Amino acid sequence: MFNRNDHSFVICAYKENPHLEMTIQSLLNQTIKSKVFISTSTPNDHIKGLCQKYGLELFVNPSPKNAGADWNWAYDHAPTPLVTIAHQDDYYEPDFLEKTLKYIGNKHDFILAFTDYYEIRNDKKVYTNKILKVKRMMLAPLKKDKNQTSKFIRRRILSIGCPICCPAATYNKVVAGKSIFDTNYINSCDYKTWCDLAELNGEFIYIDKPLLGHRIYAESATSKNLGENIRKKEDLEIMSLYWPKFIANGINSVYALSEKSNKL
Repeated sequence: MFNRNDHSFVICAYKENPHLEMTIQSLLNQTIKSKVFISTSTPNDHIKGLCQKYGLELFVNPSPKNAGADWNWAYDHAPTPLVTIAHQDDYYEPDFLEKTLKYIGNKHDFILAFTDYYEIRNDKKVYTNKILKVKRMMLAPLKKDKNQTSKFIRRRILSIGCPICCPAATYNKVVAGKSIFDTNYINSCDYKTWCDLAELNGEFIYIDKPLLGHRIYAESATSKNLGENIRKKEDLEIMSLYWPKFIANGINSVYALSEKSNKL
């Protein structure tokens, strides 16, 4: 079985985010401790100061491009076989890692394990809304162990949208490989990555417990990209891998309506 020594959290930090310290604290306060690192392509006194305050090693990406490139840098530099790429403005429940390792159990060939999540809006926890309901319905088949290895089921789920919350995912680097994030996408590199990983042999382990608080606020990259319709355009391109263009366009239009809850 995997244990805490097999796992690392790597926080992707960008500029001077006011929520970074809270994220660091939530990872250091896990019921099961593992290694915590910070990775950035925008080194500054704010990030360096928090690294010094909490005794964290800093990985600096010298060739920034986009979020996918930053995530690849963080992922590749994690010194353990299991890694969770934490986002700088999210909150991890104290038992996030404990529950994740428990659900992984003896599944040494798993590809990724991911938890359910709730949203943080105006510092309040929101456990249900339209987009959360839709995503939980999409992921329901993966509650059954026998479905977690099915490429067919994974394809069907991903063909209608992106239900996996990126910072809630823990990767098995031995199975997933190096530099897994598709840097051709500005906002949907996580979605494309799930599609790529879905073609590998191994489990997609769904932990149907909300163990991550995903912060929704105007300054977040997700909110900005939704406002500029970047996500909708990229999602359509990915859905078109599974469907004829006219069908993909219809599915994407419906899915985009549910994602409006990410806008403030």
